[in-house]
Amino acid sequence: MGRLPMSDAPLPRTAGVSPASQGIAGETPAVRPFIRRIAVIGAGLMGHGIAIDFARAGFDVALYDIDDAKLQAGRGSIDASLARLQSMGLMSAEQARAVPQRIRLTTVLADAVSSADVCIEAVLENLDVKHRIFAELDRLCPAHTILASNTSTFKPSRLAAVTKRPDKVLVTHYFNPPYLLPLVEIVRHDGTSDETVQTMHALLKNSGKQPAIVQKEVTGFIGNRLQAALLREALALVEQGVATPQDVDIVIKNSIGRRWAFAGVFEIFEIAGWDLLLDICKQVQPELCRESEPSRLLTEKVTRGELGIKSGRGFYEWTPESAEALKARIAAGLIAVEKAVGSSSTVTVLRSKLP
Repeated sequence: MGRLPMSDAPLPRTAGVSPASQGIAGETPAVRPFIRRIAVIGAGLMGHGIAIDFARAGFDVALYDIDDAKLQAGRGSIDASLARLQSMGLMSAEQARAVPQRIRLTTVLADAVSSADVCIEAVLENLDVKHRIFAELDRLCPAHTILASNTSTFKPSRLAAVTKRPDKVLVTHYFNPPYLLPLVEIVRHDGTSDETVQTMHALLKNSGKQPAIVQKEVTGFIGNRLQAALLREALALVEQGVATPQDVDIVIKNSIGRRWAFAGVFEIFEIAGWDLLLDICKQVQPELCRESEPSRLLTEKVTRGELGIKSGRGFYEWTPESAEALKARIAAGLIAVEKAVGSSSTVTVLRSKLP
């Protein structure tokens, strides 16, 4: 696949983001132009990675933050992430040089969004701040622009409430790092139009992502709710003296964690059989943790300032070297998974798009 349309010539008004995206199952024709320009609001941890994702897929990206210092830090993060992708064999030097050329930095919000087809907000998790941004985006963006948030906390209806285009507001929740993890949760609210959902789904697929649609807005969406359920039980096992944190991690890394990279929970139990699972659930579920409040063990850790890598101690002891080794191990594992899943992977899709 080549680069997506970027000329200033009039574009046909049809569904999707490129001719190649029009065959997505379930997509219906919609009267809107091709998606060509993306604005990302916030150049931090997630924002810079989202900008990389779209730029490496061939889109023009405007990356906004409130001052030059934050933008320059974002530029440094982009360079470091591209270098990491090169070192992992996912990008050539030529491709790494091309990506920043598609990302335009600006401290002027109107400059970033005045011609954007999609705006993705990726600022801190503060509802007042997000409200101010969405109200401004609604005022500054063209009428057709889709407004999305990368929030992992807030329901899209709370953001749509401050706009005059609730049908074009949704959540696109990326996972960190965005350029290595293919999932994006598309979270709609009751007022989000089918056209908006279909357009974002096509855009993300065209960008090499694996979008999942959350049909009803719930706190935590899908991924974080599943992660929170597992963490609650893991903390309970440690708190009750059943196992150490280290042994819990050994179990996850060497059993279910490995399977989940290649098959989802429903796929796995399709193999085992739901009759067997029903019998297991009858025995295990009555004894699972059902606490609705955060774990006492977790609360005590935070109170003592044992926050993990950022403080040098959590459930493990950390040095700068051991922290970097963990991050490198995770990144290497993600790359190995991407290479293993074959032609549907982000690696394959994006390699075909880059020059």
